[in-house]
Amino acid sequence: MASCSRLSAAGEMKTSLQRVASAAAVAGLVACGRAPASRFPTADDALERMHATYACSRGIEGEAGIDYFGPEGRVRGDVYYLAVLPEQLRFDVVSPFGVVLATLTADGEEFALYDVSQGVQLRGPATTCNVARFTQVSVPPFALVQLLRGEAPVLVHRPESVHIRWRQPLTQPGYYVVRIASQHQSEQEIRLRPLAKDLGKPWQEQRVEVLKVVVRQAGAVLYSAEMRGHRAGRTARARVDPDGIGPDLPPSGPPCSAPVPGRLRLFEADGAQELIVSNARIGTDVVHNPPYGADAFVQAERLDVRTVYAACE
Repeated sequence: MASCSRLSAAGEMKTSLQRVASAAAVAGLVACGRAPASRFPTADDALERMHATYACSRGIEGEAGIDYFGPEGRVRGDVYYLAVLPEQLRFDVVSPFGVVLATLTADGEEFALYDVSQGVQLRGPATTCNVARFTQVSVPPFALVQLLRGEAPVLVHRPESVHIRWRQPLTQPGYYVVRIASQHQSEQEIRLRPLAKDLGKPWQEQRVEVLKVVVRQAGAVLYSAEMRGHRAGRTARARVDPDGIGPDLPPSGPPCSAPVPGRLRLFEADGAQELIVSNARIGTDVVHNPPYGADAFVQAERLDVRTVYAACE
């Protein structure tokens, strides 16, 4: 009997220790996902802090891996991209041997897409549907520029039509959810999280990173964007002419360390089409405010391939 009692006592002690360990683990997880000491009073305050975080970034240049998922299957590759406010875009898809396979340019008015495999150059207005011929997802060019920089595009709204709340999952870092009711039955959800190093600061000094953006119209999702793996950015260096003939091109904006997502996933409601941009070395291959020339966002008409007018609206 005494032996059985000792075994029972030992079992109860083990169970107690397990409970204490479990409670400590949960407490640690909650601590890792702690709430900011000072919270944003209103949704517009949160959005203002987001804009302030990214105000230094006029544009971004990067080298990234891309994954396309669409009706025709999956395509993977490498891309060099340049995105400058308000809606200037350039993507160059390259082979493992450094050969350009496709180039998209859009300067806010004109769009061009050169596709080597199809032997064609599409030209037309810089509309959402034309840019989506490359991205596979119907994200407006101005929104795509902002998302690549790490910022959320924000629908037009009145102060009374935007709301905010803090969500604190048990085992994950917490975040704000901002909901916006806009015009034409449009609505938006933006998830924001203060930078970990800013959690103890007054809300007026906190910087934020964007985790998710969803835009709906009449209840239907137009597009979603998810971001993760943020790291501090860096300003691009001046571009020096290797031949010493032309002048150096300075950075296109001020010093900037705004956070850049390591991974940007763009997708539509049904999940049938999506694009994943996986940034390489942020701060080295991915930089804010890059130098660029006047012809960065335009393509001359090519004489070696067919030119097709893309008239989608």
